[in-house]
Amino acid sequence: MPLWVRLRCGIEPKTLGALAVVLVAACALAVHHFWTGRPEPVRPPERRLPAVSADPVAVPSPARSEGAARGAGVVVDVAGKVPRPGLRHLPAGSRVEDALEAAGGARPGTDTTGLNRARVLTDGEQIVVGASPPATPPPGGSGAPAGPVSLSTATVEQLDALPGVGPVLARHILDYRAQHGGFRSVDDLRHVNGIGTRRLTDLRPLVRP
Repeated sequence: MPLWVRLRCGIEPKTLGALAVVLVAACALAVHHFWTGRPEPVRPPERRLPAVSADPVAVPSPARSEGAARGAGVVVDVAGKVPRPGLRHLPAGSRVEDALEAAGGARPGTDTTGLNRARVLTDGEQIVVGASPPATPPPGGSGAPAGPVSLSTATVEQLDALPGVGPVLARHILDYRAQHGGFRSVDDLRHVNGIGTRRLTDLRPLVRP
């Protein structure tokens, strides 16, 4: 330090050295305080996604759903001497009496003695109203009908047993009978879907109105 400064201020060299040390220490403390007092950036908390299970989600089988839907009711075919023959959709547990009422009931004068009205219906069955029960073949017989089959009272099984008549054609015959109230003559068979002139000729000696 210049002599004139020391003389003017009246500071001794030892005192001046101590003052310099104090100033240096103060600067060091200031620098340390500045660096340690700076605010650190705050990091947002990490978002953890929920773990996804690797197990596949169970999807109901279409076949199982359809089977459950079908179990809610039954479909039966009501034929014979009723005002409204055809398919009837009824709740599960319904009886023959319920199907008969859904078809309008039996026509006046119809014999329903062989019809068990208390029987529980099964899905897909056919109920023929006013049809006589099939004839029981004699013991040891071949099971062939003893005479012409009545078109007005024959069942699907009896018609199916005729030559050239399968279950589909037998159903057509019953549908025609239900729609027209029976057969007035054997020639009415020509109006049944699937019966032509040749088949009518073959069936003529085997059936009657």
